[in-house]
Amino acid sequence: MKVCTRCVMDSGDPQIRFDEFGVCNYCKDIEILLKARWSPNDEGTKILNDLLEKIKKDGRGKSYDCVIGLSGGIDSSYLTYLATQKWGLRVLAVHVNAGWNSEIAESNIEKLVNKYKIDLFTYVVDWEEMRDLQLSYFKSGIVNQDTPQDHIFFSQLFKITAKEKIKYIMTGTNLATESISISGWGSDAMDSKQLHYIHDKFGSIQLKSYDTISLFQRLYFTLKQTVVKPLNLIAYDKDEAVRFLVQEVQWKAYGIKHGESVFTRFFQNYWLPERYGIDKRKGHLTSMIMSGMITRDDAIKELEKPLYDPHQLKLDIEYVCNKLEIDKQELEKYLTMEKVTDKSYPSNEKILAFIMYMKNLMKFRHKS
Repeated sequence: MKVCTRCVMDSGDPQIRFDEFGVCNYCKDIEILLKARWSPNDEGTKILNDLLEKIKKDGRGKSYDCVIGLSGGIDSSYLTYLATQKWGLRVLAVHVNAGWNSEIAESNIEKLVNKYKIDLFTYVVDWEEMRDLQLSYFKSGIVNQDTPQDHIFFSQLFKITAKEKIKYIMTGTNLATESISISGWGSDAMDSKQLHYIHDKFGSIQLKSYDTISLFQRLYFTLKQTVVKPLNLIAYDKDEAVRFLVQEVQWKAYGIKHGESVFTRFFQNYWLPERYGIDKRKGHLTSMIMSGMITRDDAIKELEKPLYDPHQLKLDIEYVCNKLEIDKQELEKYLTMEKVTDKSYPSNEKILAFIMYMKNLMKFRHKS
């Protein structure tokens, strides 16, 4: 196993490439991305202030300035605090309950909403439909088992924003901790063509209320709505944000990345490593190394820690089986079935790639 000399990505990823100094392609890609879009400095402050002024101006005469998808996790929670208390924005918080919320996540959301008097819209997914879709993904063998949750989250976020005639969606996504994109580790969760194909092939009930987002809607919302990522424009320290929220609103940390969802915790820290040998910590830690949040030695020490507390893993496996109404033998069957890639099923990938190509070509010609 060859490991990058600068980060912690290794040859377990078949798409990785190393230069003569042992530095991988991901380090170089992240370096370019951070230089272009990450500004935790005076320049970023100016960009942010101009952006906030524009958001407030566009929000005049409306009930809200922007929408924030609130999961109860650290990034969206801290962003909600900044937007409402520091920046003076009128925020509509949107939460999608797909049936996998941890008690900690729900408690964190309640504390934030009550403390800051925020309007909250909660969309609750029909559990029988969600259960059938999740089992369809297990049966498909596809890598990204989190698509059923992620797709409905994005779908409702965009549709509620459109319904309320709001222009801006604020997200806690940030390059300091999530600047690496590894195609073999997942697929486009917003791809409704693939989602419907998998459910039609493996599902057993009709999706009547699970509200997907079509390719046309996706492109339309992209034109009408603006997604902004303010945490890329400030010196965002996740550990400090946790300490602040704990003291400010008695927010509770969930101990593991994306632990606000029981299924995501199970999927990222058990399913992916066991079935595909994928440890997503390597991607997150690499991002943090490149943004200067941690050292490579710190990242290596973090990777030496177990992915799961054995007792918590036992509880989570039992919880997943009970929720999906399957036994552990059936879960094991899905875990060990023949491996497939996300390209094994029809998708919108090619048409999206063509649209992006044409978009970039038009930009290039316009600049010329």
